[in-house]
Amino acid sequence: MTNPPDLRPDLANARLPDDRRKDQPTIGMVSLGCPKALVDSERILTRLRAEGYGISPDYGGADAVIVNTCGFLDSAKAESLDAIGEALTENGRVIVTGCLGAEPDYITGAHPKVLAVTGPHQYEQVLDAVHNAVPPAPDPFVDLLPPQGVKLTPRHYSYLKISEGCNHSCRFCIIPDMRGKLVSRPARAITREAEKLVENGVKELLVISQDTSAYGTEQRDRETKFPITQLARDLGTLGAWVRLHYVYPYPHVRDLVPLMAEGLILPYLDVPFQHVHPATLRRMARPAAAERTLEEIAAWRATCPDIAIRSTFIVGYPGETEEEFQVLLDWLEEAQLDRVGCFQYEDVEGARSNALPDHVPDELKEERWHRFMEKAQAISEAKLAAKVGQRLQVIVDEVDSEAATCRTKADAPEIDGNLFVDEGQEALSPGDLVTVEVEEAGEYDLWGKLV
Repeated sequence: MTNPPDLRPDLANARLPDDRRKDQPTIGMVSLGCPKALVDSERILTRLRAEGYGISPDYGGADAVIVNTCGFLDSAKAESLDAIGEALTENGRVIVTGCLGAEPDYITGAHPKVLAVTGPHQYEQVLDAVHNAVPPAPDPFVDLLPPQGVKLTPRHYSYLKISEGCNHSCRFCIIPDMRGKLVSRPARAITREAEKLVENGVKELLVISQDTSAYGTEQRDRETKFPITQLARDLGTLGAWVRLHYVYPYPHVRDLVPLMAEGLILPYLDVPFQHVHPATLRRMARPAAAERTLEEIAAWRATCPDIAIRSTFIVGYPGETEEEFQVLLDWLEEAQLDRVGCFQYEDVEGARSNALPDHVPDELKEERWHRFMEKAQAISEAKLAAKVGQRLQVIVDEVDSEAATCRTKADAPEIDGNLFVDEGQEALSPGDLVTVEVEEAGEYDLWGKLV
């Protein structure tokens, strides 16, 4: 398994200001991993831009390159090392940060020529390393920072990180070791950032964290028991689509679903179930079980029938028996989730799951993954076929000579499906919200016409 689709400014549709002045010190950025890491990259670039640095979309135009790494899985670590090596080859002056930066000896052992290594969300240390490598030369008369900061996503959507860290102790996960315990941002700071984004043209806010539904629960002086509900309500008043990611299925999630039924936030829940068999979940050190999650899903759908539920699962976890896997398949058939991702378990250095007995052979993990995805694909195909003839509001992501690539309210960027419009698309622009009648459905995508 590798990182999600490229979020590198030199490869992605990054929104980088192309207004570098002559002799301006310039930095490049390679951002790997999850959207939370992308937000860290945006914050670093915004600080550098405010100090007078130019931002280069390629290696050749940069005085130095920052590589924001991922260290969640061993395969992601290998990809990060490859990216560092590529940056060293193409540019030669490289500063490393991000989750893998929590293991500096691992990085310098493979790439001793890197200029500096810093850990996740260590913004000041990254800036210090940049200052040492490429001293700033600001010109206050011309170095203007966009009001929304530097964004690496298209102009019409933006990730909004509401907290850092996690209070769970899942055996397969090392995020608490890398990013620490849950620390929530002040609600006013979040809404102020969201207001600025919407004022500058953002049409969709993608709320992210390690555990979105736990937002604010570590604060002893909080006004409400579960602050995420009020935060979601406040964000829903800004006039943009609001999409919640990484929502752990606590009982109080039921309080969020009425906001979806009211139209304040999108009817979309990204819930990391990971597995459903009680024995597997105990070995993962995660609560919940199949019957309970089915009850929660039924309650959500009773309140908001249009809700789209996405989740990710792990197959081949140590000790997973054929019976446990079959329970997962049967549950998936009954749950009828809208969007599903699946990963084959792999050891991660430092994870407690490495020491569990009865590791599943690679060929069996592969076989179970294919069986799982075959089931998930059939469910997706049937659910999308049921949308043919419906009229849906969509947001336009890209437009070219062949079609407009859009998304429905049930689809997050990069990870879910698309809706394609191949007639009249020349009148559309990225960020437009339009109504489409669905004419055709595939396994994961839809096709439709403007109405």
